Amino acid sequence: MSLNRREFTIASLGTVAALGAAGAGAKTPPVNRRIVLASRPTGVPGLDNFRLEELPVPEPGEGEVLIRTRYLSLDPYMRGRMSDAASYAEPVGVGEVMVGGTVSEVVASRNPKFAVGELVSAFAGWQDYALSNGTGLMKIDPRIPRPSYALGVLGMPGLTAYVGLLDIGEPKAGETVVLAAATGAVGSVVGQVAKLKGCRVVGIAGAREKCEYAVRELGYDTCISHYDADMGAQLQAACPDGIDVYFENVGGAVWTAVMPLLNTFARVPVCGLIAHYNQADMPPGPDRMPLLQAMILRRSMKMQGFIVSNHLARLPQFTADMSGWVGEGKVKYREDVVDGLENAPQAFLGLFRGANFGKLVVKVN
Repeated sequence: MSLNRREFTIASLGTVAALGAAGAGAKTPPVNRRIVLASRPTGVPGLDNFRLEELPVPEPGEGEVLIRTRYLSLDPYMRGRMSDAASYAEPVGVGEVMVGGTVSEVVASRNPKFAVGELVSAFAGWQDYALSNGTGLMKIDPRIPRPSYALGVLGMPGLTAYVGLLDIGEPKAGETVVLAAATGAVGSVVGQVAKLKGCRVVGIAGAREKCEYAVRELGYDTCISHYDADMGAQLQAACPDGIDVYFENVGGAVWTAVMPLLNTFARVPVCGLIAHYNQADMPPGPDRMPLLQAMILRRSMKMQGFIVSNHLARLPQFTADMSGWVGEGKVKYREDVVDGLENAPQAFLGLFRGANFGKLVVKVN
């Protein structure tokens, strides 16, 4: 069965509407809406891979807190969790709540470390409520501009950009840094931090308005649309001295255009490959692995994948640096906010079409 966005929303809210009509004046007990993995996708996922359920709100036991989701982060890595293929993290089980980072409010507490009303960064997933014993919860500084920033520039995407660029990319003033998904949750931070370090920054994005935003608002030297047939030629013209750092989070045709331009001693941090997440088979075309291996050898290049959860020791320094840059207006951040938990599946699918403009966040009502 395939549902469009309107059908999914109407079906999702059917029970709530019925309760409202039947309960004239009666107080309906709160329910915990949760979106679970209904089935594993093959190739591109669809709305039928998700299911909205309603359960009673759980009660916290001794030492636990009940948290209510206010904001849910939607990120490309979640596509990998929908698959049962071997990976760096356990997959979501069929029938289980989809995973995801959240900004949540403590609404009941039997844990002395957390008070009702406090906002915390959590990993509560795609649901209204969750129980926690406090492990993994981080209190959110009330001074941050928006609580949802804890899911973006001051959260996992920001730390990913920080570690990947500074620790692996090691940019030096005057070098050329190239990045794809240049206005996304991670890319927009990478580009701005590279500018702070004195680098020339070339972004690659999709829609023309995204490229214009990257130059006008984020301060990139130039930005190229990957929709342009001559993207490779444009990139070569934009990088007359080659590429010293390429921050890889896309793959596909962008990587094909970047690879010949990499300089001797170039560094390539790899944090994602969104162009390939929905592929069920090997991509078509020639095998370029021997060419890449030869380039790595002859040009003394470094290409390193990384998982941000392995770099949590950098969190204190990252928080201090990024909070300062954001507070001083040196790093700008854009969010694409979707209203309603029931709209999370449709919004998530849009990630793979480049439909979002900025960090994709769901405001949970």
